[in-house]
Amino acid sequence: MIDVRPFGSLGHADHGWLDARHHFSFASYHDPERMGWGAIRVWNDDTIAAQSGFPPHPHDNMEIVTFVRTGAITHKDSLGNQGRTAAGDVQVMSAGTGITHAEVNLENEATTLFQIWIIPDRRGEAPGWGQREFPKANRDGGFEVLASGTPDEGDALSIRADARIAAATLKAGQTATWSTEAARHPYLVAPTGKIRVNGVEANPRDGVAITGESEIVVEAIEDAEVVLVDAR
Repeated sequence: MIDVRPFGSLGHADHGWLDARHHFSFASYHDPERMGWGAIRVWNDDTIAAQSGFPPHPHDNMEIVTFVRTGAITHKDSLGNQGRTAAGDVQVMSAGTGITHAEVNLENEATTLFQIWIIPDRRGEAPGWGQREFPKANRDGGFEVLASGTPDEGDALSIRADARIAAATLKAGQTATWSTEAARHPYLVAPTGKIRVNGVEANPRDGVAITGESEIVVEAIEDAEVVLVDAR
């Protein structure tokens, strides 16, 4: 099953400093048909104005993955971690027993990012945070795994969930193939470029919910970037 959720159908909240689109129910947006997808609970498409951001706030027992599309975001948390994650790179926060963090755009331009929450397999563990640079050239023409709950999966950041987060950069006409299991719940978004997923077309920033497929073939109709989460 390939279910395309058009960008215009997503939940929307414009706070001035933050323009957010919600793929799943979040904050004041509630849709009983879109409460999550498998273990994926939140997928927010955020635009954060220059010199603004999220003030300190707490989380617990959630895996929070941030994929920065343009600009950069600066993280600071109650464990003493601090870091700047730039476009194309990823940060992971395992909230565990509890962590307070702030995410601020200190740049002089808007930052766009995906914030993805995944329900962990293990609760009550110590919180943690990590980030990595992922050169875009490594994902040219195919998927690169950025974060994973599978131990020892290359240089991917570790998460505490049965899930893998991957990205691909495709030129028009190129395809990338992802192997999965029919019982899993992959979800993907192309932040840029029109794509075709197992023959079904999707526009930029549409959500594509997938289940019952053992192979996902993504074809770029235009030059495109694709972010995919494959969760149980």
